[in-house]
Formats: sequence, structure tokens, C-alpha cells
Amino acid sequence: SLTSPHPATKLLTGGTKSWGIWGPFGRRGSVLVQRGQLGLCFYDSGDSSLHYMVDSPDNYELHLLSRVIQEVRPHIILTSAKQERCLTQYLQQLGSDPHYKPEVVTYPYVDFGLEVGKQRLLSAHLPFLPPCISERDKMSYLSSCITFDSPLMLRAVGALLKCLDRRRVGVELEDSTVGVPILKEVVYIDRDTYSVLQIFKSDLHPSVYKLQSGEKEGLSLYGKRLRWQWFLRPTQDLAVLYRRQEVIRFFTSPRNSDVLNTLQASLRNIRNIPGVLRRMTLSSTKVTDWQCLYKTVYSAVCIRDSMRHLPQSIQLFWEISEKLSEDLHYVAALINRVVDFDASLEENRFTVKPNVDPAIDEKKRRMMGLSDFLTDVARRELEHLDSRISSCCVIYLPLIGFLLSVPRLPSMVEKEDFEMEGFEFMFLSDDRLHYRSQRTRELDSLLGDLHCDIRDMETAVMTQLQSAVLEKSNSLYQVLDLLAELDCLMAMSSASQEYSYSSPKLARHRTIAITQGRHPLLELCSPVFVANSFQSSESEGRIKVITGPNSSGKSIFLKQVGLIVFMALIGSDVPAKEAEVGLVDGIFTRMQSRESVSVGLSTFMIDLNQMALALNSSTGSSLVLIDEFGKGTNTVDGLSLLAASVSFWLKKPPVDVPHILLATNFHSLMQLGLLPTTGMLSFLTLETAVDRDELVFLYQLKEGICQSSYAANIAALAGLPTCLVHRAMEASEHYRTGKPIKLHVVNRCQSVVQKFLSLDLEDKDVDLQSFMKDELLPSAGELLNRR
Repeated sequence: SLTSPHPATKLLTGGTKSWGIWGPFGRRGSVLVQRGQLGLCFYDSGDSSLHYMVDSPDNYELHLLSRVIQEVRPHIILTSAKQERCLTQYLQQLGSDPHYKPEVVTYPYVDFGLEVGKQRLLSAHLPFLPPCISERDKMSYLSSCITFDSPLMLRAVGALLKCLDRRRVGVELEDSTVGVPILKEVVYIDRDTYSVLQIFKSDLHPSVYKLQSGEKEGLSLYGKRLRWQWFLRPTQDLAVLYRRQEVIRFFTSPRNSDVLNTLQASLRNIRNIPGVLRRMTLSSTKVTDWQCLYKTVYSAVCIRDSMRHLPQSIQLFWEISEKLSEDLHYVAALINRVVDFDASLEENRFTVKPNVDPAIDEKKRRMMGLSDFLTDVARRELEHLDSRISSCCVIYLPLIGFLLSVPRLPSMVEKEDFEMEGFEFMFLSDDRLHYRSQRTRELDSLLGDLHCDIRDMETAVMTQLQSAVLEKSNSLYQVLDLLAELDCLMAMSSASQEYSYSSPKLARHRTIAITQGRHPLLELCSPVFVANSFQSSESEGRIKVITGPNSSGKSIFLKQVGLIVFMALIGSDVPAKEAEVGLVDGIFTRMQSRESVSVGLSTFMIDLNQMALALNSSTGSSLVLIDEFGKGTNTVDGLSLLAASVSFWLKKPPVDVPHILLATNFHSLMQLGLLPTTGMLSFLTLETAVDRDELVFLYQLKEGICQSSYAANIAALAGLPTCLVHRAMEASEHYRTGKPIKLHVVNRCQSVVQKFLSLDLEDKDVDLQSFMKDELLPSAGELLNRR
């Protein structure tokens, strides 16, 4: 009842040919973009199938969306009338393509509501659902078929179903078992897998006002931005992986450490170019934007020149050398020639350098000479003022002009006292009177509003400079893409050197071989880490059942293998002595119970959904990690489900059996012979030793089966009372050997009852209260202690 949920998946297909008005092979897509996340789905009337893609990050230019549209080429693209600017620009550019012009349909924003989308999906005709399923159970059933953790995708699905209904396209959706990913080279990893492997670990933002969308990144494997996009889209494309590996291999060589340090110093000056260019288009550029742009372009030119001295056989080095055109030098030189950064920072506005515009230079010279000139004018005006006024000055106020400023005399109380013959009173400020006179009027007509004129003229220059920069925006965006890739690979190289990683061998086969692998996070937190190897060939040992005591390292080993495979599929070096990784199309996990009230499912139901995803969607090229599946219900049922799941995979042809690592404490799985004997199945355990009743973990993986869970030893290490541990061991031994388990408390109670019955209550010397104190209260205390 589930198809492969690879990055975009044929989830549900139908047998009826309800083609509607688009013909037999029409495709309708629904797209939403919000806060750097992309959610989409499309319906193919050729086979009546609905495909979806889980919410994925995309950049401002929507490169991921562009790749999807190029591969799917839908006839109709549905989106919300309320959309982000980047999507509007992309759809406008798409409409100008002479070879492909899809119809763009917009629906009101309310049609893309999350709850509305869920209800439309639940109301859709889904013949593969059991006939008598309730509405509540339908949600549980569908949660194993489609992820409800991708709100944008669910909103897009809901709007698409409404579109199909409006256009009278009958959608008869039935079950399918064959996934058809849109981006075939992308490796599928769901949110639970990312969480359990700690590739990303999001913590809620401490602010209560940001609980809905405010997540901050906690301790995890790597950082953000382009690396974040790479980690959310690991790839099977060998060309992409080889391209990354050759750069990492170059920078991890000790003889290239100086080059690495020099380039890293230059990369620190690279800033957010798209944000600056967006503000330029809105004419809201700040002085700091010009500084950032200049530093970025200048540093990019330096990096390009450095790259021209490096091996041009490395693809990325060649692209940076050749594709970072002379436009960068032109932009850097232009900004440097025009912008006076010192004056701009001092005045907090865009200021032009001398010799850029003669008219601006002339006005600035006049402004600079005003001080002495205005002092001379004030001296002449003082001769015509009241003799009681001992001083005055001429000032300039933007938008008002030149004014004569004199101190207020004590006799000037009322407004009538401010009047002076030949002077026009303007205003009173800070105990100074401001007047306009014949000479200040002559200054206004002679010099004009210099400040405003200079600002207007410099703003005009800034507008021209913005236009010249925006004409080269394609080159600037290319700078960001190439240098971001370089930055990511240099960071991976530094990590590889610091933590002694090795370059994995990648090939198109179904083998995974890891020699002395390590957990990349745990080895940083633990003073001693025991490395372990892993081997899974094409025809043998595909399913590995790992047993061992609690805390022996089973879960760590599963995560270790998952992380090493993941790191290889993003092009990174891996924490192992050697590694050979065949291309994996998906990593599935059943390791962590993700409890949430909002999901509306029990913990065990969530576990089953995770297992259903692995059972129905994994292929012969997938990696499946299972830890303690079945413990969420009673022992017999959990053991049965686990054995049936393993048998399900073993019945498949060898080419269809994924790499499976299964950690369990169900020793009965082997003791009762619930699994068939086959070369596809192997058993591993983690070594331990017992020294005088003390359990010592050796963390070394070896072939074999653990004969005991050592639960009592683990309980003692955890600090449980010794009497409790001994009693548990006694009960466990009786249970295993079939002996009746004697209850100590019952025996004590029987003794108390016998003593009570022997009492002669008619005897006046019998003290009933003393009996209860001596016999019943100690018994109650003993009972509480045993509980």
C-alpha cells in the first residue's frame, strides 16, 4: 500500500483513463514556495498517477524547481495567487521560453490551506483503501503512504485535487508498488532518518513567539546554506560526486595547505550578493551594501587569479578561472572609482568621489568655501542690528536656505518684541532668533539649495551605478554559485584533514565495504572509540542481525554505517581507514519513535509506519537500519512482526534485497529458529566480558549470537538496588526453566494471617493494637520496599 517516496514519487495510480481536456498524456503540476522551501506535486493522466516531492530547500533562483519542471514538463502549473517574488519571476521567465510555454493557473491562497489539503486528500477516491475503513483509521493508513511532515507539499496536493475536480478530470487512484522519482539521481532520506543520524538536529527557538517556525540548528554533522542543500539532496550522480572528490583530494594534500589558507581568507569577504542585488532593484541600497558588494567582487577577482595558477584539470578550478569573467573586474573598478566609502560612512549616505561629476565637484567646492564667506556676511549684518546685540551668525538649513541667527535679549519676551526693521522673523530655537534679510535672500538666489542639489545629483549617480551593476547580475550570481561550491568543498577538506577521514571509492555496484569505520560525532565526544568494519556484498550477507547487551554499541554501529554511506553520497571523505560504497538510492530507518500529539498516532503506530516505509519502498540498492523493532507491543506479537519482516525480504530475489542492519534483543528470533538458513542472512554481536560479576563492554563487532542480554548486569551498573536485581535474576531463571515463581510477600502475609487467627480475642490481656503495630506495619513496609 505504499510506493517509493523518493524525492518525487508516484504515490497513487489509477486504472481508469480519465484524461479530461488535456489528452492522454497531460500533466498538471502544483507548486508552492515559501521561506526558501519548495513543495510540489503533479498528476499524470497518462497512467492516472499522482506524484509528490517532500518539502525541499531551494535557492532564490529556484534551481531545484527548474530541474523538476525541465524533467516533468507539465502542461499546467498551478500556484497560489499570493506567492513569493522569486516564484513570480521564475514563472514570467518560463512564459518567455519559445519551446515550452505551460499554462499558469492561480488559485486563491485559501485553496492552498493545510487542513483543507488534508481533507481533500482524505476525501479522494482511493480504491486501494480497505472497504470498511473508518475516517480515523484512514488517516493512519495514509500516513504510511504519504508523509504528513511536508506542509507545502500537502497544500499543493490539496489545491491540485481541487483543480482536477473543477476541470472534471476523474481521478481514480489505486495502489502502486513502483516508484517513479522525478529527480532520479537524488537519494531518498526522510525526516526521521535525518533526525536519528543527527545530520541535522533542530532545536526549538527559545522565544515563545517563534515556536511555529523558529527552529535553530543544534549539535549536528555540518552547517547550513549550500552544504545544507547538498545534505538534503545526496546524489547518485557519479559525475557530481567525482567533481567534489577531486577538489577535496587536492586540498587535503599537505603541500596545498598554504593555498587552502589563502583562499579561505579571501572567501571570508564574500557576502550575500542576491540580497544586495534585490535591494538594488528596489532602490533601497545602503552604504554597507556597497561595501559588501565591493569586497565580494574584489575578493572574487583575487580568487579567480589564484585559481589560474592551480591545476586546470580539476573541473571546478577551470570553471572559476574561465567563467568568472572580466565583468567582475569592471564592477570592482567602477565601484572603487565612484563611491567615496569614508565620506559615505561619515555622512551615512551615498557619497561620490571627486572627479566623477564636475557639476558635483563645483557645488562641493562652493560648499567648502561657505564658512569664511558666511562669517564675512554676518559681520556686515551685525552693523545694521540693534547695538544691544553683540554677535550674530549666518547659517544654512536644507530646504529653508540661509538665515541670520542672533541671541535673544532679556527684553524680548513677547512675539512683538522679536520684530526688527529690515528683517523678517522666521522662528525661535534654543533661545536664538532666526531672521531672513535682504543679504540672506541674495545668498539663496546666488548659491541655491546646495545640500539638496548635491544629494540629488549623487543619488542620480548612484542610480546609474546601480543600473550598471545590475546589467552584470548574471556574472555576480555565477560568482556566488561557484564560490559557494568552493567554500563547501574547502570546509569538507579541512574536516577531512582534522579528523583523519579517507576518500571513499564510488561505483555503480551494490556492495558496501567499510574498513575500520568510526562514528563521526561520537568519536569527538568519547576519549576512546573502537573502530568496526562492515561488509555487504551483492549476493551474500545482505541482512545482518546484530545482538548484544544494552549499551554495547548496537545502535551506534547502525548509525555509523548510515552516516558513512550518507557522507560518501554527498562527495565527502568518510571516517574510515578505507571505504567502498556502491550507489544507494535511499536510506530508511526504524530507530527512533517520534512521539507527537499533533501527529495523532500512537508510538507503536508511528513505528509501524516507519517499518512500512522501509518494507514497501526499499530496493536492492537501499540501506535499511532497524533498531529494536517490535518492542512497542507484547513480546510474542513484536517478535512475530520482526520475524515476518525479515522473512519478507528474504523471499525476494537477491537483486531486490537491500542492505539491512537489524539490531534486536529478541534472542528467541534465533533460538526458536524463526528465520531460514540462507547466505543472505548473517549474525553479528558486540563483544563483552564478565569480570567478577561486572560486565565489561569491548565494543568490538564479531560474528555470532549473543546468548544473554545481561539485563541484570546493566541494571546493577545503572544503580538499581542489589536486592531488586537479585530478585529479578531469580524470577528470570524460574521463568526460563518453567519453575513456578514464588511470591515472598504472599508467604509473609500467610504467616501474619495464621498468627491473627491464633489470637484469643476474648482474652482481656490480648493487646490488638500492639499486634497490628508489630506484625502488620512491618509487613506493609516490606511490601512497599519490594515494590
